[in-house]
Amino acid sequence: MNTYDWLRNLPLPDADTSCKIIEVSFNKGTRKDFFRNTTLHLFEKGDLVSVEGVSGFDVGEVSLTGEIVRLQMKKRNAREDNPEMKKILRIASDRDIDLMRQNKAREPEAVIRSRAIARRLNLEMKISQVEMQADGRKATFFYIADGRVDFRELIKVYASEFKVKVEMRQIGARQEAGKVGGIGSCGRELCCSTWLTDFKSVNTAAARYQNLSINQAKLSGQCGRLKCCLNYELDTYLDALQHFPDNCDTIQVAKGNAFLIKKDIFKNLMWYTLPDSTKQYPLTIERVRKIKSLNHQGVIPEELEAVEVTSSKPKEVEPEFVDVVGQISLRSLEKADKKKRQQQHQNRSQQGQGQRPQHNQQKKQGGGGGQQQRHGGGQQNKQGQQPNKGQQQQPNPNRNQPPRNPKGPGQQGK
Repeated sequence: MNTYDWLRNLPLPDADTSCKIIEVSFNKGTRKDFFRNTTLHLFEKGDLVSVEGVSGFDVGEVSLTGEIVRLQMKKRNAREDNPEMKKILRIASDRDIDLMRQNKAREPEAVIRSRAIARRLNLEMKISQVEMQADGRKATFFYIADGRVDFRELIKVYASEFKVKVEMRQIGARQEAGKVGGIGSCGRELCCSTWLTDFKSVNTAAARYQNLSINQAKLSGQCGRLKCCLNYELDTYLDALQHFPDNCDTIQVAKGNAFLIKKDIFKNLMWYTLPDSTKQYPLTIERVRKIKSLNHQGVIPEELEAVEVTSSKPKEVEPEFVDVVGQISLRSLEKADKKKRQQQHQNRSQQGQGQRPQHNQQKKQGGGGGQQQRHGGGQQNKQGQQPNKGQQQQPNPNRNQPPRNPKGPGQQGK
């Protein structure tokens, strides 16, 4: 998790008293460590730096600087004057960043091959993650196992297979979920992957104290264990339960033994049930103590004297059915409909008036053309008939002439 540096705006102290330790995060924030700044550079959050590694160097990102680092060191029980603390070498160069990216690209394949080798050696363990150093000289294998695992032979195989110095580190299911990350049932990012560093044991008693149903599916997180958030409010519930009487799981009344179902710490009520019914009866703490004292004296009260539980939420009143036929005025709708019809009628009338002159003009033009056609056609017919009459009145010039002799002139005398 990226811690907010709320001391960043403070004025810088003297050079002698200023904090020379810088917090550097690796592998997208899943691992953080403190390094001593022996250089003359003033680093800021987000800078990539090269730091001392195992027989080489590693590249990380500056996550915290300044006085807040001392608070983080105090939280993790780290000493500022530790002589074994590693140092920052320089600002990461382009060559260092390229080499880191090449070795980080080998991690997914290394996880698959390391799991296959562990399965081949019949070891009951699960390789969760492989983290390569930036220079590629060291690899850290994170694994999960229920018991102790003899991985001496496994280290030899890994060293010969990957050509690196091997470090085996055992983690739990919660640490694995923190490295993988995810979204919890509350809709927020997992606590183990953000701010939670100390994993305490969680048992079902924490759920019983908080009156939660023992449902393994709902009480378990993504790691398969009980949710760490069950411990967050446990102390508050334990403090509130101190005001409730002890040994009051069963009390005697005239109808039989009443059994305790649950305790409501918000309303200071204890809920009981009788054997002859499934109804739950809420009793005050004073009433339970009184019944218990009467039972010790050998007196059995007649009734439990349950109290009425009133809800703080306002009751929703269901609307009653009312016949409103004829009571609702539709004049606004009628006016709008009438206005719409008038507009449509006006539009139609305007369109009709615009089309009528055009129609009349076209009609007149069509009539004149017809008359012209009729007059022109009549003249053409008359002119066409006159040549016929002339042809009939003209005489045939060949009518009085003798017929031609089909024979030649030499045959006419014969």
